[in-house]
Amino acid sequence: MTAPVVFIHGLWLHADSWLPWRELFAERGYETHAPGWPGDAGTVEATRADPSGMNGVGVEEVTDAYAKLLAGLDQPPILVGHSFGGLIAQKLLDRGLGAAAVTMSPAPIKGVRAVPFSLLRSAFPVLRSPANKGRTVALTEKQFAYGFGNALTPAESAEIYHRVAIPGPGRPLFEVSSANFTRDAPSTVDVARADRAPLLMIACGRDHTVPAVVVRAAHRLYSASRARTDLKSFPDRGHSAPLDRGWRELADTALTWIGKHAS
Repeated sequence: MTAPVVFIHGLWLHADSWLPWRELFAERGYETHAPGWPGDAGTVEATRADPSGMNGVGVEEVTDAYAKLLAGLDQPPILVGHSFGGLIAQKLLDRGLGAAAVTMSPAPIKGVRAVPFSLLRSAFPVLRSPANKGRTVALTEKQFAYGFGNALTPAESAEIYHRVAIPGPGRPLFEVSSANFTRDAPSTVDVARADRAPLLMIACGRDHTVPAVVVRAAHRLYSASRARTDLKSFPDRGHSAPLDRGWRELADTALTWIGKHAS
């Protein structure tokens, strides 16, 4: 029996961003799920109209919500996460709740010390005000173009922004930015765990929001574990890679890896 696949989106994106992936995986025989974060509405438009349900939502709340969903499945699923969704996927694997995980430009786990300027600039719309920790914050089209669409034409970046961008809770960014100075930080993962399910980490060389150096640093942290942890790089792709016209390149890579390594 093929394991189901659960897609986990990141900050500033709606779960509808996974629709092309879900269609492709369904064609390959996978049952798919793509739930939103706590406080997300069912559509992009409804979430934009009232994002207040995400106020104060943090990494643990998001992880717990997905863990509850996973508990209702017939078998451990394959997890596919982008950005903060990639961090959530790693935390779920750490809890023993997945058969495997593919993470694309995953937000940094505790212990990653690389802090490139572009990462700080991408997070600045939230981190510039401590009050944003309890708020939900929207990116402007220009801010989205820098953080997500810098490897795209302005027209394609704008199309993605208007199609699937939503406000996101500020708290996860504050939690990750202070993780290395916080005991029991929400982004903590047991990188030495030997019985963890296989993990693929995908780095994008032109990513401003989670630069490739951040993903490589997280991959090195996992070297303490005997569990399978693979790294794949796409030098010319940005943070929009799972969303833009080249999404099939990443999806096909994920499917091939899953076929080889997911139990």
